[in-house]
Amino acid sequence: MGRLVVTTFVTLDGVYQAPGGPHEDTRDGFGQGGWSVPYADEDFGRFVNEVFSRVSAFLLGRRTYDIFASYWPQVTDPADPVAGRLNALPKYVASTTLDDPRWSGTTVIGGDLAEEVTALRDRTDGELQVHGSGALARSLFALDLVDTLHLLTFPVVLGAGRRLFPEGSPPAAFRHTGGRTTAAGVSIQTYDRAGRPEYGEYALPDNP
Repeated sequence: MGRLVVTTFVTLDGVYQAPGGPHEDTRDGFGQGGWSVPYADEDFGRFVNEVFSRVSAFLLGRRTYDIFASYWPQVTDPADPVAGRLNALPKYVASTTLDDPRWSGTTVIGGDLAEEVTALRDRTDGELQVHGSGALARSLFALDLVDTLHLLTFPVVLGAGRRLFPEGSPPAAFRHTGGRTTAAGVSIQTYDRAGRPEYGEYALPDNP
């Protein structure tokens, strides 16, 4: 059985919207797209390449799929660590509106998300990876389907935009399994899901 691995870029205030460019996602009038670009140094690229080296298949939301499909098929060098895998490996898109995907190797899943993703994960030998796809990632977290989260936190606050864990997200606990900080200040942390949160209380020390 495979593992479902989510890699997400967020700001310090939890925004995931449009990290890669000003026109990537302008929903709700969002005008601050491209906030991750100034921090894309060698350390950042090295981590991304490491993640892509472990992928067996991709699971993407419709918006991220469209962004990827407009760019990566034009990068034809099979030795490119990202393009080579995106173009060659199976891609699954969670969408009820995509009828005729043009990117080779694409399959649309439009039924019950929990059932279809569970079956897809079970038959994937290795990592089924979600990149970007914030709305899809939020649904997968709510369904308890995510095994591992790579959370890349960028040193910027936007004050607006769609957040990965908005108000009302189901409570969840995570176990930290590794991390590093890039030279540009991006905090890269890896977490495995660990069930529900546990709660306690700080007691006053006993008086002597």
